[in-house]
Amino acid sequence: MADINTYNYLLSDIKNLKGIGIKTSNLLKKKKINTIFDLLWKLPKSMTDRSVSVKIQNLKIGEIQTVTLIPYKYNFPRIRNLPNRVNCRDETGELDCVFFNSYEGYIKKILPLDTEITVSGKIGQFKNKYQITNPKYISENSALVKTKHNQYSLTEGISEKVYNNIIKRALKNLPDLEEWHDSNILKFFNNISWKEAIIKLHSPENIGKYKANFYKRLAYDEILASFLVHSEIRRKIKKIKKQKKFFYNQDQDKLINKLKFKLTNDQKNALNEINNDLKSNNKMFRLLQGDVGSGKTIVSLAAAHNVIKSGFQVAVMAPTEILARQHYKLAKQIFDKNINIEILSSKTEYKDKKLIITNLNEKKINIIFGTHAIFQKKIEFKKLGLIIIDEQHKFGVNQRKKLSDKGGDNCDILLMSATPIPRTLTMTIYGDMDLSIIKEKPKSRLEVKTYTKLESKTDDIINFIKNEIKIGNQIFWVCPLIEESKKLDHSSAVKKYEYLKKIFPNKVALLHGKTDIDEKEIILNKFLENKFKILVSTTIIEVGIDFPNANVIIIENANKFGLSQLHQLRGRVGRGIKQSTCILMFKSSLSENAKKRLNILKNSTDGFKISEDDMKLRGYGDILGFKQSGIKIFKLADPVHNSKLFDLAEREIKKMENKNEDISRYKLLMKLYDQADIINDIV
Repeated sequence: MADINTYNYLLSDIKNLKGIGIKTSNLLKKKKINTIFDLLWKLPKSMTDRSVSVKIQNLKIGEIQTVTLIPYKYNFPRIRNLPNRVNCRDETGELDCVFFNSYEGYIKKILPLDTEITVSGKIGQFKNKYQITNPKYISENSALVKTKHNQYSLTEGISEKVYNNIIKRALKNLPDLEEWHDSNILKFFNNISWKEAIIKLHSPENIGKYKANFYKRLAYDEILASFLVHSEIRRKIKKIKKQKKFFYNQDQDKLINKLKFKLTNDQKNALNEINNDLKSNNKMFRLLQGDVGSGKTIVSLAAAHNVIKSGFQVAVMAPTEILARQHYKLAKQIFDKNINIEILSSKTEYKDKKLIITNLNEKKINIIFGTHAIFQKKIEFKKLGLIIIDEQHKFGVNQRKKLSDKGGDNCDILLMSATPIPRTLTMTIYGDMDLSIIKEKPKSRLEVKTYTKLESKTDDIINFIKNEIKIGNQIFWVCPLIEESKKLDHSSAVKKYEYLKKIFPNKVALLHGKTDIDEKEIILNKFLENKFKILVSTTIIEVGIDFPNANVIIIENANKFGLSQLHQLRGRVGRGIKQSTCILMFKSSLSENAKKRLNILKNSTDGFKISEDDMKLRGYGDILGFKQSGIKIFKLADPVHNSKLFDLAEREIKKMENKNEDISRYKLLMKLYDQADIINDIV
């Protein structure tokens, strides 16, 4: 019961903390502090030192200082809007305590005449005299004032003093939790308990001590909780016994021999790993992660072909219709003619859609491609054996689990990600899945040549693309903004489109986030069919569509993008057999950090290495898409600074899995740190 009571207390509504009323509770909730547990993770950003008393003659204007003085005269003007003043002094000079909107009785109570009082506040000056306006820290007992106080990022309406008092109450009532780590792990953190670590986290003298044992212990708790949840999902899925898929390697070889290229070693290894899963009686729940242009699609289609040959159906979901159609066309080219292939999207005519739904239910369709529409409730499969998700939209752990459940026990799941991310982040985001990685690029594919160019040299770039158009190539021109902004000095797609269409009449198209979905599909298809030569766009062209005739990409204000995002954008070219070029444009005033980042991209085409460097330079929360997607799930842990803790947690999890250990001692840890719905199924 103690664990349940502790859990209920820590995750109870913030208004249950003594002294917090509805008004303060609502203000805290604006800062996403909904529970007492949330409050613990809003860390102090700095510290105010009120512990040292200063004589009046040594006060510094504009600084928060503490002074012990004696009030000797009240000035309570009868004219409205004039402040109340209390004249005070010490043996070195004079200072006024100034009050707006405070009653005389209150002022006389806190600043009685001829009594030694300690006051702390920001020192100001008025008519060559020191003053403190609306001091909050006042007492005859100097020990109550002369302390160190944390400064937090506060919401309007809550003062530093009030917030510090709230934190103090929360820490005072902090329960002693039953230890979930064994003695060997605790040694790493000098045997510090969870409660002691939380208290130290909020001590003013510990601000910024990220290498201290108390900080590392709490960071490790977060990492381990996340890994435990993933491990339990894996274990639960592995328990599901499914019907094995039986297929012959000759059929797979026949399919691969139809291709105009040979598979890389990484592709072969990934396909073998997937095939082993398909042939086993354990359900597959695997991520196929590959660098830009590494050939994930062909691996997934070969696996789909094997599943079809074993008598099951396959569903392939892509984030956009144009990408779904691209996969559909490739399958049509390489699959046997007797395999029935269909595509379903929001544009599919009603009568065709109705027929497709019927045929799926009667197993007359072997493989279907589409957007999320193929997983609507009314669509039922007769014998679904594999779901493939081209995962540009990054499912979270909950959606992945629901997807696995939807397919049924006999349905294997393969997710694909075209965003290479550092290993520590892979463990964090996709730890619930088995992993296959494709780093190697096809040997026939030439590396994209990458150059940096000053924005003032636009004329040189125009001449370059004129020559490229003459030899039949197409160009992407990427801008960070849709329209001009008064606040940001960035190039806009609309303005660049207007500029380029004057130079290249009838050869330029415009695409951005506000473009209608149907119009977007039309524009991309026309570009694919080479009906215009230049596509001006924002970053929405990142999604993995192949434009084999596009050989040049120009990215304006390149220093404003993350390295991973630039690498993804660069991956839009170089998909054909011709040499491709990426030009990174920048303004003359580049910081040293920005220069470093652009040089990393110029010197490497390895997306995994680039993403590691990106994370080191930009920090965990800023990697492409992660902040926007809410993937930054840790409050303290950082994959760069705490990489050893990630390794330690990984070793512990593997040890538990190999020994099939009972993890009941971690129940409270998992419930506190991972409050996803999924946890209820696990513990």
